[in-house]
Amino acid sequence: MSGEIEFGLYEILDDRFRPCTYGDTRLEQLHGDCRWAEGPLYLPAWRQVIWSDIPNDRILRWDEATGAISTFRSVAGHSNGNTLDREGRLITCEQGNRRVTRTEHDGTVTVLASHYGGKRLNSPNDAVVRSDGAIWFSDPDFGITSDYEGHVAESEIGACNVYRIDPDSGEVQLAADGFRGPNGLLLSHDEQRLYVSDSRAAHIRAFDIREDGTLSGDRVHIEGKGSRFDNIRFDRDGRLWAAAFGDGVHCYAEDGTLIGRLLVPEPVSNLTFGGPKNNRLFITATTSLYSLVTSMSGTHRVPRHP
Repeated sequence: MSGEIEFGLYEILDDRFRPCTYGDTRLEQLHGDCRWAEGPLYLPAWRQVIWSDIPNDRILRWDEATGAISTFRSVAGHSNGNTLDREGRLITCEQGNRRVTRTEHDGTVTVLASHYGGKRLNSPNDAVVRSDGAIWFSDPDFGITSDYEGHVAESEIGACNVYRIDPDSGEVQLAADGFRGPNGLLLSHDEQRLYVSDSRAAHIRAFDIREDGTLSGDRVHIEGKGSRFDNIRFDRDGRLWAAAFGDGVHCYAEDGTLIGRLLVPEPVSNLTFGGPKNNRLFITATTSLYSLVTSMSGTHRVPRHP
């Protein structure tokens, strides 16, 4: 199922948003048969997008060359967020299985994290990989509060935290706490800061990353003012794009000012940039995967550390 969506798309709140509106004027719906679409990831080598359909316990795949939709993985541990590591392997947050996994090049699955301090994780939600191989992931309780997106259970840890997987030892370390519902994660272009959206607190927090990988300087970077954020992304010019439940996609200037919105006809969960020029925005929103060829590009990461 695909087609153009007739819908007022751009809401300009500040003239700094105007250059972002010179691309497509309509959203393209690439697929519309999910229960709760999440975790879009563009795979450059294959020119494909994979994304999670959490309640249906599957990961779907869209082919850019043909437009074909297929199932990438069924019985997927109620997977949520997906990303790539520095070797091009798939990192997945399986909130139903309460673990973070890596899919190897031969298709086998390696468990990277399932416990902290001898206790089971809640339900890993999103992950980001630094170029030195360190992985940060959020661990809210969204997947254990009901059977809809996971399996109802009591939290063994008793808190919703952000963790770091050490690239050398593989140890799961507590990176940051004090969250109500940690969700989307994002590294700055120079990889010196980590951003975390806290959905229940309706804000985005920022941390400085020390040389040893620990975090400091915890502060609120953006106040949602009632909007609850999910995933977040930077574009090449330093603007921050945030999926906001029920309020489309927000765009913030580098100073934290809300300068515009993309008005999406379904509650938005996640977004990512992709395509040959990295200027195609893919948006997951409730039942659908949407696409928008834009006048800006997603940020390009710095070269990996030796």
